[in-house]
Amino acid sequence: MSDQTLPQAPETSGKSLSPQAPPVGLTRRKLLGTAGATGLVVGAAGGAAGYAAAPEQATPLSSIGSGQEMFHVKHQPGITQGLQARGHLVAFDLAAGAGRKEAAALLRRWSETARRLMAGEAAKDDDTDVARDAGPSSLTVTFGFGHSFFARTGLEKQRPVSLDPLPDFSSDQLDLSRSHGDLWVQIGANDALVAFHALRAIQKDAGRAAKVRWQMNGFNRTPGATAHPMTARNLMGQIDGTRNPKPAEADFAKRIFVPESGADSGSGPGSNDPAWMANGSYAVVRRIRMLLDDWEQLSAHAQEQVIGRRKSDGAPLTGGAETAEMDLEKTDANGDLVVPINAHARITRPDQNGGAAMLRRPFSYHDGIDADGVPDAGLLFVCWQADPLRGFVTVQRKLDRGDALSKYIRHESSGLFAVPGGAAEGEYVGQRLLEG
Repeated sequence: MSDQTLPQAPETSGKSLSPQAPPVGLTRRKLLGTAGATGLVVGAAGGAAGYAAAPEQATPLSSIGSGQEMFHVKHQPGITQGLQARGHLVAFDLAAGAGRKEAAALLRRWSETARRLMAGEAAKDDDTDVARDAGPSSLTVTFGFGHSFFARTGLEKQRPVSLDPLPDFSSDQLDLSRSHGDLWVQIGANDALVAFHALRAIQKDAGRAAKVRWQMNGFNRTPGATAHPMTARNLMGQIDGTRNPKPAEADFAKRIFVPESGADSGSGPGSNDPAWMANGSYAVVRRIRMLLDDWEQLSAHAQEQVIGRRKSDGAPLTGGAETAEMDLEKTDANGDLVVPINAHARITRPDQNGGAAMLRRPFSYHDGIDADGVPDAGLLFVCWQADPLRGFVTVQRKLDRGDALSKYIRHESSGLFAVPGGAAEGEYVGQRLLEG
């Protein structure tokens, strides 16, 4: 986790669909009231009537359901959009014997499915009807390639240098079976059924060409759940992501996306990337388990000392509002630094890391309680940058040398993926790589 502002999911996102008139019918409350008053009998004459739990009153598509993101865009969807309420991350390995031809056919199928589902349409073949009654719900589907993909498809010469494996870090306790992969798909939506529908469609489309290597489920706060848009909180209860780079900043694109000119762009981030990566980005994916039982034993004051920010509103301990500049030199009456030298927010600041910046767009996760009663919960960390060596690696190396938060988290899986630019009309994602 790093001290950067997460993009906020607005109450409405993208294009809205026309609301539909609500159907007239018996509400659940009326049904239960009738059952209570008359002693409704179910199953007479050998039959059975089943009543699914339903809202008290049917309503047209809400602002959440009607939000729509476009598939054919300059940068793939799912990078700069606001946080979504539900997410799935899934990695695939190509099947034995599958190569470049099969990968191209798969990306063509996946792209068409993503386009249709993001528009609120059914999948082309054998739709499951899971999302039949829902709008697009700001669904995004994002595709990337892992390091191993290029050897499997005979495209080693097209593999970017920036995709070289990440170095080892002292906080790593990686499960390799839940790390890496030939192909990576990120799915996000503001409705859980819409997100699952997309996940199932993508898995079915893989057919015999690829098999799931690992899959993870995450969530964020639902848009509209707070009185006003605000930076998200993580499962530690902290405002998480105050200093995320913003699209309105002049150098945002340079930090996050590979330039269109690729190798001709000079010596900046993305300057050594192949042409097929133009307008793309690199995603670092980490499953970070939070040791919540240990964390929650700390007082609120002690937690704030670990982070370097107030828990209530995310403001720096040196004062001001959430976005106020942190005074790294400020001391208290005893001459001690107000923001401790090992505070997470101090260590991760771009000006403490040579300007290194990454766009963080994570999901929280909770995978149940283990046999010892300890929650398996934390952060599905996803960050985007034009150059992972200058972005994630720079910051993580600094954290490795003495971040106070490291005692309360554990990195359990890892992946790095090259995410090409968006597909133009009539193209599929990755076409310039696979058919170039």
